[in-house]
Amino acid sequence: MSEGITYHNKDVLFKFLSELYKDATFDAFGIEAMLKIKQLLPNNMPKVQADERRTDTQFLLEDDSILMLEYESNNRIAENHIKYLNYAHRVLDRVYREEKLIKPIRLIVIYTSDVATVGNQLNAGDVGIHSRAILLSEHNGDVILKQISAKIRKGEPLTQEDLMKLSILPLMHSTKTREEMAWESVNLAKNIPDEREQVQVIAGILTATDKFVDDEFATKIREWLSMTKVGRIFEKEIEEAAQQKAKEIARELLKSTPPDKVAKITGLDLDEVKKLRDED
Repeated sequence: MSEGITYHNKDVLFKFLSELYKDATFDAFGIEAMLKIKQLLPNNMPKVQADERRTDTQFLLEDDSILMLEYESNNRIAENHIKYLNYAHRVLDRVYREEKLIKPIRLIVIYTSDVATVGNQLNAGDVGIHSRAILLSEHNGDVILKQISAKIRKGEPLTQEDLMKLSILPLMHSTKTREEMAWESVNLAKNIPDEREQVQVIAGILTATDKFVDDEFATKIREWLSMTKVGRIFEKEIEEAAQQKAKEIARELLKSTPPDKVAKITGLDLDEVKKLRDED
């Protein structure tokens, strides 16, 4: 996401995206034989250099392999694939340290309508990396916008394929600017009868366009998401989970640390910490 988004908002956005992508595939974009998405994974990785960026989105697939999903607006094949190789190394390193496993990594790159042709691999002797490309220049965003709009207007349910297409619609070929398509996609998503689907799609739009639209758009969309009923429910769930985690940490610290220091470390009220101590 953009630099300005808070960790709390990242958690809420992560939950929206998890519901959008769960059980999804990329068949609609010509990526066949790819297993269903099992869950969205956190994309934060330890940084080795200050200028390194995280992978855009990571998923766990049904076979426990990891899918890295990237968004690009250029076809600098060597430069981009060196970057992906770096991401893959860090993902492998993290998984191995945490689980003592080597999990297969799959790579899909979604190219915006600016790109018409691409290469899909970097061969550096005994080391290399291969990607699968989705060229959104081959998808007519104006037509898809009309099709999904017609289904919503008629009260027809949207399929998982519709929801995924709507979430990356602003990056497709269109007669409109990317910003115009981003706003039209968001406004159309707001008309989806199911509010959970609304926020899932809009979170997807925010994620897909994060590197390609201005901060004003991202800020307004985040504010809207936080004001929805579903957004408030998710925020409450996250706050409750954070509170429970703080209590678990406090109980462990109280075995060797005074209550006042535990309160400072965990952010819990001192009376709450003392209550936890007395319970144990």
